[in-house]
Amino acid sequence: MKASSLTLALALALAAAANPAVAQEDISKVNGSISAESGQRYGDLDTVNGSIRVADGVETGDIETVNGSIKVGDGARTGSISTVNGGVRLAGGVIARGNVETVNGSIFADRRSQIEGSVETVNGGIGLVETRLAGDIETVNGDITVGVGSVVNGGIHIKKPSFSISLTPNRKPRVIIGPNAVVNGALQFEREVVLYVHRSAKTGPVSGATAVPFDTDTAPEN
Repeated sequence: MKASSLTLALALALAAAANPAVAQEDISKVNGSISAESGQRYGDLDTVNGSIRVADGVETGDIETVNGSIKVGDGARTGSISTVNGGVRLAGGVIARGNVETVNGSIFADRRSQIEGSVETVNGGIGLVETRLAGDIETVNGDITVGVGSVVNGGIHIKKPSFSISLTPNRKPRVIIGPNAVVNGALQFEREVVLYVHRSAKTGPVSGATAVPFDTDTAPEN
């Protein structure tokens, strides 16, 4: 082997040793939960009929489950996150490199989290606290809270149901834009909602609803 080839091979070996994520394999299960433990890096995580838990500080690829919840610990780094029947909860300081989506379930992101895509549910609430969202917020049947200090670079869209969905009679989704929150895009509502916007918050144009201003720490109950 020539000296240059030997040098290259050695460099590649050292790089692989320094970056164990290169060698990490995906985890896929049926009828079972997945737990991503601290001190390790993982590829994609997906399961059917099981929950997924990511411990504090763990790095993963995309996370997906059917019939199960997803919980991501403090300071973790993930790809996109999605579940069909289950909620998603991101602890503080999480970075999700993609969309966060559910069909039947809620989504909550805690302080200092960053989502580098959009957040979407069909039938479930969405809550952000001091979270930065690169894309849009979208739902059909769920409350939305853009909590204190959160920044949404996209807009908010509540769609009119185009299929049979269980709706509570006479209940209107609540949309709250909290203290010092920012929604840079448009707020579009295709069904009747109750919209509260804190006086310190900033939003794009609103269509389909009339904003009710408030200046307390929390929005009115009714």
